[in-house]
Amino acid sequence: MEKINDSQSDWVHLDVMDGSFVPEITFGSKFVADIRGCSALPFDTHLMIDHPERMIEGFAQAGSDWISFHLEAAVHAHRVIQQIRSYGKKAGISIVPSTPVHALLPMLGELDLILIMTVNPGYGGQAMLDFCVDKIRWLDEIRREQGHRYLISVDGGVNNDTVDVVRNAGVDIAVAGSAFFQAADPQALVSRFKYGRAES
Repeated sequence: MEKINDSQSDWVHLDVMDGSFVPEITFGSKFVADIRGCSALPFDTHLMIDHPERMIEGFAQAGSDWISFHLEAAVHAHRVIQQIRSYGKKAGISIVPSTPVHALLPMLGELDLILIMTVNPGYGGQAMLDFCVDKIRWLDEIRREQGHRYLISVDGGVNNDTVDVVRNAGVDIAVAGSAFFQAADPQALVSRFKYGRAES
């Protein structure tokens, strides 16, 4: 956590995996509660789990500030958005590469965050799937045309070589896992992501 705190990152992105919706298992709400005191940064909790409605309360109480769930994992997605909001948290939704972005259309006005996965979730270090960038462009265009306020986030294969592509497409938040933790200078990487250059 110290590396993140020192890097000038704007928030902490936490990937929660259940071994069902995605192959791997990471951690639950107790872990979030345990590390909440280690950083003053907002916690952006990304639930890659089946039946997210069962876990919203726990992660909200653990200290998550933003909670995103997968459209593919929730039958009643609009209800889950309302559930997140009922705890005073920012509500986000995510889609995997195979889900068409137009499936989000009925909910755009209800969302604080839309997370576009540019890899198939479950494993770090994958290469970005280029066709997913068109989803970002569409969301940015619709946002400007219709006056929505959601932020567009991207996760998967974002690094020094791809960050300009997603930035130019209209993304607001670039999530980095492998690129950040493997960087020789994480603060320079964050500056590159945020400003298009490393700090001099």
